Amino acid sequence: MTAPPAPTCALITGGATGIGLELARQWLARGTRVIVCGRREAALAAARAELPGLVTRVCDVTDDAARADLVAWIGAEHPDLDLLVNNAGAQVHRVIDQPQAFAGTAEEIAVNLTAPILLTAALLPLLRRQPHAWIIMVSSGLAFAPIAHAPVYCAAKAGLHSFTLSLRHQLRGTSVQVVEFAPPAVDTALGNRSDENRAASAAHMMSAPDCVTAALARFDAGDEELLVGTSPMLREKGEALFAMLNPPMALPGAAP
Repeated sequence: MTAPPAPTCALITGGATGIGLELARQWLARGTRVIVCGRREAALAAARAELPGLVTRVCDVTDDAARADLVAWIGAEHPDLDLLVNNAGAQVHRVIDQPQAFAGTAEEIAVNLTAPILLTAALLPLLRRQPHAWIIMVSSGLAFAPIAHAPVYCAAKAGLHSFTLSLRHQLRGTSVQVVEFAPPAVDTALGNRSDENRAASAAHMMSAPDCVTAALARFDAGDEELLVGTSPMLREKGEALFAMLNPPMALPGAAP
């Protein structure tokens, strides 16, 4: 497959930290103008201080009015946008026998699935006006083989994977290329893990720079699925890995 041209202007949702910030760093280094949006001005200010030239915008992409304002601002200030990265995400660990185990489910689905779909729909007319454009959906290796303690997150990412396949099919032959980036376990703050838990898990995770570097190498090659680390295995074997990833759990009310 022929390598694509370099993006001119990118919007990365949830781009102030983690994988989003590393994507911003590496695309800025390539000469792409990068806009990141997020809910927290303090995190965006820290990102601006770390990456001179970064453009930031406060926006909660799950809020209809805020999302519409973002789209209008992009159209007015950055009409050459040719790369949308739907990266914002949230992961909540849930155990069904705990009180309020599924509190915040609607919000978790909104940030991981509904918002990427609606933001894509809103920006698609602008993207289609460009000579070449990309939509990158950041899903997860867990879209293919879920872990039971993050049931809503995994279900939402599986839904995003499914939507990406359909969107790619419908846009085939247009100027817009649809790409899925499915990271493996990456050492970020996703899931609100404590610093202690992150340190204990780091040996089993990719770093954000290594993950993004590997993904962009595949992007440069024109791949439509950016699978790195353990994600190719998860994509290939899917639910066949469920038992390995999820050891037996004690059911609520079960005898010890």
